[in-house]
Amino acid sequence: MISIQTGDLEGVAAQAVFRAVRWNLQPLTPGGHRVGLGAGEEIIARLEQMGDFPIGGAVVTPAGDLDADFIIHLVIESVEEPVTETGVRKALTNGLRQACAWGVESVALPALGTGAGCLDAETSAKVIMPMLEAFVDSGESLREATVVVANEYEKAAFEGAVELQERQATDGTE
Repeated sequence: MISIQTGDLEGVAAQAVFRAVRWNLQPLTPGGHRVGLGAGEEIIARLEQMGDFPIGGAVVTPAGDLDADFIIHLVIESVEEPVTETGVRKALTNGLRQACAWGVESVALPALGTGAGCLDAETSAKVIMPMLEAFVDSGESLREATVVVANEYEKAAFEGAVELQERQATDGTE
């Protein structure tokens, strides 16, 4: 089951929370910053010691003080490369693989790659929604995904992506 809700990512109950980060595991958005603060100083200190990661990296840490077991930090920006559809796709694929490898049944994630100077909500939704559906339907551990959006514009974009997927499935088109 995939759901879309407006709110704050750090307040969603899920086994794993996805967090978009830069190459140095620093958050890309205010929401990502709040997830880090919610996890606690010990988790932030652990991340600061890890060094740099390539775009597409997915780093699993305990969730600290959050109402989750894990945070999966998705590297979607580097010094040389801004946020792109390809980077979001690679990082989300690796994050979902990590979640399944850890036996995670539920995840919560933001509208990955959105923010000032990054992807628009429609592009983010076009990347994220088919991938979530494929993993939830795959028969692996993942059963639930909640996309947590910041506002009604993002919610409409993600709902539109769901409707498009449903129409394509019915029509047999891509």
